[in-house]
Amino acid sequence: MNWLIDAQLPHHLADLLNRLDQNAVHTIDLPEANRTSDSDVCQIADAEDRIIITKDRDFVDSHLIAGTPTRLLWVKTGNISNNALLTVFETRLNDFETAFSQVNFAELTKTNLILHQQG
Repeated sequence: MNWLIDAQLPHHLADLLNRLDQNAVHTIDLPEANRTSDSDVCQIADAEDRIIITKDRDFVDSHLIAGTPTRLLWVKTGNISNNALLTVFETRLNDFETAFSQVNFAELTKTNLILHQQG
């Protein structure tokens, strides 16, 4: 799967996903780095068929109102350590793949992966 990790999440998440045979980039890797606007992040993700991973509610609103980004994983785990976050992603990767074969928007909490059906 192709992922684009937003600025407020650690670059180590992209490293982990790439080690797990995923295709992940972090906003810090984009030409404008973490100064890339949300709309440009959406355009890049949609053009490259990437799922945005974010904690930012603005992406949720944009997805629901304007349909961009096309695919979104909203991280709502609260303040957990980077190591705990990486563990969640490593253990739930198959769940993410299954989820995004069914929906375009999922919400990750500390204990659940909530799939949001559109339309």
